[in-house]
Amino acid sequence: MGLVRLCGVGEVPEGETRRVELDARPYAVANLGQDGFRVVDAICSHAHYFLDEGELDVEDQTLECPKHGSTFDLNTGRARTLPATQPVEAFAVKVEGDDVMIEMPEG
Repeated sequence: MGLVRLCGVGEVPEGETRRVELDARPYAVANLGQDGFRVVDAICSHAHYFLDEGELDVEDQTLECPKHGSTFDLNTGRARTLPATQPVEAFAVKVEGDDVMIEMPEG
C-alpha cells in the first residue's frame, strides 16, 4: 500500500499524543519535537485501552497505558513494563511538507 497520510503536523502539538483514525483503525501519533513523530497502534495489547490517553515520555520515547501503567517503546512497539507482555504495532513515519505519513504494510 505504501505511504498514507495520517494527519497534519499541526494536529499534534509538540510533546503530546493524539488519536487519529484511518479506515476505522485508531493510531496513537506522538510528536517528540526534535526527534520527530512516532506512530503506534492506539490500543494497549494488554488492557485494550487507548494509549493516546496515557503519559508520553519524550526523553524515553515511550507511551504509558493509563489503565495499568504498562509502557510501550514508540520506536518498536515493544512492551517495556508489565503487565503488558505483547507489543503494539509500530509504523514507519515520514513527514512530507505538513503531512504525517505512515508506511502501511501490503495486504
